[in-house]
Amino acid sequence: MTTRKNIILFMTDEQRRDYVGYSGSGNVATPHIDRIAEGTAFSGCTSSNPICAPARASLLTGRYPHQIGMLAMYGDLDPTIPTYAQILQRNGYHTAAAGKLHVLATWAGDTPRGKILDLVALREQVRGFGFDELWETAGKQLMLRNYCDYGKHLEERGLRETYLDFVEASLESEDGIVHKAEAVQPTFLPEEDYIDVVTADRALGFLRDRPRDKPFFLFTSFCGPHMPFDPPQSWIDRVPYEEVDDFVEDEPLTSEQKEGLWQKRRNYKAMIQLIDAQIGRIIDYLEEHDLLDDTVLLFTSDHGEMLGDHGRMGKAVPWWQSASIPLAVRHPDHLDSARNSTPVSLVDVAATILDSAGIDPAQLRGDGLAFAGDIPARSLLPIVRGETGSVREYGFAESGTRWQLLETEEWKYVYWFGKSTPDRLVEELYHRRSDPDEQHNLALEPGHDEILEWFRARRAYELDQSPAVQTIWAPLNLGPTAARAVSASAEPVDAGAREPNKETTV
Repeated sequence: MTTRKNIILFMTDEQRRDYVGYSGSGNVATPHIDRIAEGTAFSGCTSSNPICAPARASLLTGRYPHQIGMLAMYGDLDPTIPTYAQILQRNGYHTAAAGKLHVLATWAGDTPRGKILDLVALREQVRGFGFDELWETAGKQLMLRNYCDYGKHLEERGLRETYLDFVEASLESEDGIVHKAEAVQPTFLPEEDYIDVVTADRALGFLRDRPRDKPFFLFTSFCGPHMPFDPPQSWIDRVPYEEVDDFVEDEPLTSEQKEGLWQKRRNYKAMIQLIDAQIGRIIDYLEEHDLLDDTVLLFTSDHGEMLGDHGRMGKAVPWWQSASIPLAVRHPDHLDSARNSTPVSLVDVAATILDSAGIDPAQLRGDGLAFAGDIPARSLLPIVRGETGSVREYGFAESGTRWQLLETEEWKYVYWFGKSTPDRLVEELYHRRSDPDEQHNLALEPGHDEILEWFRARRAYELDQSPAVQTIWAPLNLGPTAARAVSASAEPVDAGAREPNKETTV
């Protein structure tokens, strides 16, 4: 028996909160993910930003995207900002990651297809975010831009260029519903070479080869059910084709659009069930090696997927299908199958991981970074342990320079700062209990001034309390540990040369 808990974080890419078995929606069966919900399942989890790169960097740091300068798909996570993985390392954990990290999102032109970022060559730099071991995937569509360990895997089998052709042919616009047959083609790859199967293989390899004298943290990050909707045909065959006309329609969909969406939803379910089986492989390993009772399991996603609702595919919009995500925490000491609907956030995962390791989440503040003390992440373990029913008043999300939202159990507020002017605020307000599909904007109707002012005040307060961290990188300003991190070492950041939150005037 270990004295400290091992921890595994399972993450998917673009999975809606209602596409897990334990949600009770009936959309898809996920028996292995449901085992994680034997602890506590959170139905009120808000993504910090429903776009891949900022959401994932936000999770890793416990900060909102605007605090770390990653508001959209572009930009890279600053290596001087502390991560929970670095803190785990510093506190004696062996850390490993298999799958998609997406903390580097630099894009440039005039480079060969799939070689804008060579993540294989950058392995040591990415390990510097806190991972002793790393096997990285760029993401299915991002492989058209970046080279990664999975791309190398396919290249060694003579399959990479054909795979890139396959992905490129599947591309569709997320704005509107224009169906292409190529978008729902099953993969041509053998199942053993499918991206999420290989990711699970590498995760199991890390478990088998881990040092036995340390507790471990394993980040297993799958690339499905993100488009293209390309599961192996054998997994599609396990999901019946159903014409369930439950789309949230702002404008009527055509019969052809619905038929294409039903095919996408079928394949989406098949991808989730394949991932569920891979999670089952890892849980089986834990049981077979008497590790399950010493391991905390977490499951979440970076953002959701519209799947045709409101006439859209993809993410990056404030509808719940895009901005709300599944989250479950299985702590082996608290298997209560609890269900919690209070507001929680993707950033809370970082604090929950550290708390599960017996580490004060305040260590996310770091040292030497101005304004670094403003960490919004809150541990969910007080809820898991039954000590409290909630840890925050509302969830907060943002996207680029377009919108921000706040939501409670009862209400949802969206502020479109990309459209507002000093004299005219563009806002949305939904009563979530009576209007769960967010179709009736009460901000346009009289009688809601009080609740609108409540949200406006809290939005302003939230932004006041979470300024952008002032990062540092010059060797003159860094302690030796942080300097090594900037020079591509895997050592954790600890820039303890200056006191935080001190302003100097000259």
